[in-house]
Amino acid sequence: MAAPAAAPNTLSPRLTIGLVGVLIASFSAGLNEYITQHALLDIKGALAIGYDEGTWLTALYAAAGVCGMAFAPWCSYTFTIRRFTLFAIAAFAFLAFLGPFAPDLETLYLLRILQGLMGGCLPPMLMTVALRFLPPDVKLYGLAAYALTATFTPNIAIPLAALWVEHLGWSWAFWQAIPLCAVCFAAVAYGLPQDPMHLERFRQFDTVGLLTGMPGLCALVLGLLQGDRLDWFESPLITTLLVGGAGLLLAFFVNEATHPLPFFRLDILKRRNFTFGLIALTCILIMMTVLIGLPGRYLGALHEYRPLQTAPLTLLVALPQLPALVLVGALCNIPRVDCRWVMAAGTLCCAISCIGFSFLSSDWTRDNFYPLMLLQIVGQPMAIIPILMLATSAVVPAEGVFASSWFNTTRAIASVFGSALTGYLITARGHFHSDVLVGQLGDSAQATELYLHELHERLPEVAASELPGTLGRLVQEQVLTLTLADVFLAASGLALVVFAALLVVPTRIYPPRSPA
Repeated sequence: MAAPAAAPNTLSPRLTIGLVGVLIASFSAGLNEYITQHALLDIKGALAIGYDEGTWLTALYAAAGVCGMAFAPWCSYTFTIRRFTLFAIAAFAFLAFLGPFAPDLETLYLLRILQGLMGGCLPPMLMTVALRFLPPDVKLYGLAAYALTATFTPNIAIPLAALWVEHLGWSWAFWQAIPLCAVCFAAVAYGLPQDPMHLERFRQFDTVGLLTGMPGLCALVLGLLQGDRLDWFESPLITTLLVGGAGLLLAFFVNEATHPLPFFRLDILKRRNFTFGLIALTCILIMMTVLIGLPGRYLGALHEYRPLQTAPLTLLVALPQLPALVLVGALCNIPRVDCRWVMAAGTLCCAISCIGFSFLSSDWTRDNFYPLMLLQIVGQPMAIIPILMLATSAVVPAEGVFASSWFNTTRAIASVFGSALTGYLITARGHFHSDVLVGQLGDSAQATELYLHELHERLPEVAASELPGTLGRLVQEQVLTLTLADVFLAASGLALVVFAALLVVPTRIYPPRSPA
């Protein structure tokens, strides 16, 4: 593959507008996915669909999005970044408009699959553009902008979902993407330069790779997202999806290793900084999945908080991300600063935050979460930006397409795996704690009577006939609290694994600079 033209030494205002357009496009794709997830209860109520049917709305979107992230970089080089990005933006907005008008559930599923595919194509364009067009001296700030899609977007989606649903209606969970798409379409059309197309690449098109990679990724994602609901390998469907998906992906990577024009280049994985970056990104994103979702789940279940009431928690992390990422990017851009130590400080902040959350108790309110959330403001950008810096330093501009495929696919799979792992741990640990607590209550009738007596002394206003029901509710609350504490502790372990690997695996690198 011919190398792309070298990046300019200066960043023109016109190119800056184009880059901002790609950034907004990536935001809109991420926001649509997360907002529809958080607004799913209202969407299901409006469309009169059940819980099981609703889970497929998000699962199909996520599966298609992973496919988009995997194969979009190849398309961007073939059809040019500008043309392909404009097409993906326009298709994404059009499908978002059609969503609420779907005449039946099957049509809505199809629209979500297509929109997920288009939405998945947009975040890779941000990394591709940053590696392709940004001058070396400011490339880290472009990577910081890419990091915003991982740190800012998931956190801001919760309050935005609450805002749209509470004040404008469930349809805006889909339509909120349209104004953003209009802005970014104009910015990309004006600002990004037009490269020549490379349609001759179709002569060596990786047909086997497409026919094994796309269904393999879809099957794996669907199996992970539906596994907890269908009891994993006790379900023939989940077994088929996971085993079949793994087999197809194995065939896919065998094919990629020998194809002359692959979608993924496996030899890049021999570079220790790049492979470490992929593994570290996976661990950090799984940890962030826990931190974003569980506080709201706890407050909603135990204290009946609505999404608008839990929104300040995620806003506290989301809003400072822009200045924080700029500052961390500037810090890592100083040659004297070793980005590995910046990353070490960030992962330790995240680990300490998770360990603090593991002391969760049933009397915690929203205010108890704020101090530990402050560590996330610092820790997330200090962890993500050095990962991007370490990984991208291992590739040359001609390999940017392949680096984007690897990084974005890993990022998407990590988010899916984080959701699946969180669901599995909540179910498994919930059963464990429930068995222990219920076993303690059921050891003897005398023990149960003792608990009821103590409860009556604590809550004298509760009638004696209502005490068993009250005791059952308190047991459920305690089970949830202990379960979430265990999940937070497991998340801290991921951050500590990254910290330990950081001490021995990646090599020292310096920020990119223009040639003298």
